Amino acid sequence: MMDNLRAAANHVVLKIILGLIILSFLLTGVINYQFAGGDYAAKVNGEEISRAQLERAVATERNRQQQLLGDRFSELAGNEGFLQQMRQQALAQLVDETLIDQYADSLNLAISDQQVKQAIFEQPAFQTNGKFDNARYLSLIANIGMNADQYAQALRQDLKNQQLVRAIMGTDFMLPGETAALAALVSQERTVREAVINVAALAEKQSVSEDELNNAWQQNKNSYLAPEQFRVSYIMLDAASMQKPASEAEIQSWYDRHRQEYTQPQRNRYSVIQTKTEADANSILEALKNGGDFAELAKTRSVDPITAKKGGDMGWLEQETTPDELKNAGLTEKGQLSGALKSSVGYLVARLDDTQPERVKPLSEVHDAIAERVKVESAVDAYYKLQGKVSEAASNDNESLLGAEQAAGVKLVETPWFSRDSLPAELNFKPVQDAIFNGALLGQNGAPGPNSDIITVDGDRAFVLRISEHKPEAVRPLSEVRDRVITQLKMDKARQQARQEADKLLAELKAGKGDAVLSDAGLTLSAPKTFTRSGQDSLTQAVFELPKPTDKGPSWGTGEDGEGNLVLLALDSVRPGKLPAESQKAMAAGMAENNAQIVFAALMSNLRKDAKVKYGAAAQAQ
Repeated sequence: MMDNLRAAANHVVLKIILGLIILSFLLTGVINYQFAGGDYAAKVNGEEISRAQLERAVATERNRQQQLLGDRFSELAGNEGFLQQMRQQALAQLVDETLIDQYADSLNLAISDQQVKQAIFEQPAFQTNGKFDNARYLSLIANIGMNADQYAQALRQDLKNQQLVRAIMGTDFMLPGETAALAALVSQERTVREAVINVAALAEKQSVSEDELNNAWQQNKNSYLAPEQFRVSYIMLDAASMQKPASEAEIQSWYDRHRQEYTQPQRNRYSVIQTKTEADANSILEALKNGGDFAELAKTRSVDPITAKKGGDMGWLEQETTPDELKNAGLTEKGQLSGALKSSVGYLVARLDDTQPERVKPLSEVHDAIAERVKVESAVDAYYKLQGKVSEAASNDNESLLGAEQAAGVKLVETPWFSRDSLPAELNFKPVQDAIFNGALLGQNGAPGPNSDIITVDGDRAFVLRISEHKPEAVRPLSEVRDRVITQLKMDKARQQARQEADKLLAELKAGKGDAVLSDAGLTLSAPKTFTRSGQDSLTQAVFELPKPTDKGPSWGTGEDGEGNLVLLALDSVRPGKLPAESQKAMAAGMAENNAQIVFAALMSNLRKDAKVKYGAAAQAQ
C-alpha cells in the first residue's frame, strides 16, 4: 500500500488526500490502530496477518502486474496457477514486512505519534495552500478505501522500516584511505604495445579435405538450418480504393439530415461589473445613470480581475454557456442595463452589448466538406458490406480463394517464398503475422490449410488469406552450404595456428629473448597505447588481467581484437588514475549502499530461517 502511495505522490488528488489526513490526526490522535480480524492468512511468530491485509496486498500486486504486463495480463489472469502464484507472492511480502517489524521492535525502534504527524507536515505534496478542508478530506479518503487510522498505521510501519534500513546502511562505510585506493584502482591507466597475428591472412593459406568438410557438416548440422518457409495467397480490401465522388443528391440529402451541425445558435455579448455587496452594485448603477463609462467603472471597481482587465467584456455567449443570472436578467435590447443581480459570488451589474440571431450556414459554404464526408463514409459502408460477402465466400469454399476473389472483385496476390524474418512489406501487420505464423492455417503433412477469416488492420484495410505452400525448418544439404563450411574450417584452423604461434612467441619473449623473435615471425610492436577500464571489449579485459611489469621488462600476454585476430600484448607501465572528488564520493556511497543491501539480504534470510509461520485458510482463497 505504501509503495502505491509513494508511486502516486505527485497526483493532485493524492496530494490533497494526504494533506487532509493531517487535520484528522490533530483531531483524533494516532494511537491504537488495528485492522479487523477474521480467518487469518498467516501467523508470523504468533502475530496474525488478516484476510483483509492479504486482499489489499493482492489488489496492489494485481495492479502492478497489469501495469507491467499490459494486454498480456488478461491472458495470464485466466490461469488459476498464475493467480495463486500472485497471491502467494503478495503473502510472502506481508510475511517479510512482519518479520522486519518484529525485528525493529526487538531493537526498540519506535515511531512516536509526533513523528507520524511531522512526517506528514514535512511533505509538500500533502499541502494545499497550507490549509486543510476536512469535508473534502473525508470524501477523498473514502474514495481510496482508507480511513485516517489505517493510513496512520501503514505510515508508522513504513517509517519504522526506513529507520531500520538507515540503521543498517549506517553500519557500513569506507575510510578515506580505502576510498582513495579504490579510486586509483578504478581509474588505473595501462600503457601497452601490440603485435597482431592476422587470422584472416592465415585462413587463406589453409586447405580442407573432403573428409574434413563432410565431418564438419555432419557435426554442425544445426548451424546450417534453412528457416521455415511460407508462400501465401491473399486478397486485400481497401476502403480508400472504394471511394467515388458524391452526387449532388447525396450531398443535399446529407446536408438536410445534418442541418443542426451547421446551425449557429443565437449569441449574446454581455459586459459585467462584479461587486461584493448590493450597496456597491447600486452605487455603480447610480454612476452609470449619471453618465459614467461602463468599461472604466469595470476596470476600477469590479472585484473580478479577469473581466475587469477587459472593461467587463465577457465575449460572445450561447444559451448553454450563459450564466443563469444573465439569462434571468430580462435584457433584450442592446445597451440595456440590469439591476443589482444576486449571484453566487456577490452581486453583478450587467449590460447587453450586442446580439446575433440564429444562423444556418448555407449549403454553398459547406458543400465541399460534405462531399468529402459523403465520399469517405459511403466507401467505408461499402467496405464493411464487402467484408461480409468476402468472409462468407471464403468460408463456403475453404479449399481456395477463388470464391472470395470473385466476391471481392479484387485479384488475389501470390507471394514468393518468405520466412518469419522476411515477411513481405504488404503483409507486415501484427494481426496478419499472427494469422500466418500461429499454425492455425497449416494443413496436415504439408498440405494447404484452410482460408483465414477476415483480418482487419489499421487504415480501413482487411485481408483474407491462405498458406498455399509451406516448408518446415530443415538442415541445408552440404551442396548448398559447402562454401560456408569450408570458410569456417579454414578460420578454425587459422585460429589454432595463431594460438600455437602466439604461445611459442610468448614463451620466448618471457625467457628474455627480446624483440628479435617478433622480427623473425614477421611481427612488429605498435606504438604505445593507453588503456583504461572504461573499455568494454575483450582486448581491454585482457590488458587488465596482465600482471604488472617488472624492472626486467614488460609483462607479456595475449588477447583478441574486434576482428577476431590474436594480439600479442606488451604491458610497459601501470599508472594510478585520478577521479574527481565528487566521483569518489559517489563511488564510496554506492559501495556502502551495495554492502548494506548484502547485509540486509542476509538479515532477511536469517529472519525467515528462524521464523515460525503458520498459514491460514485465507492464504489459498481465491
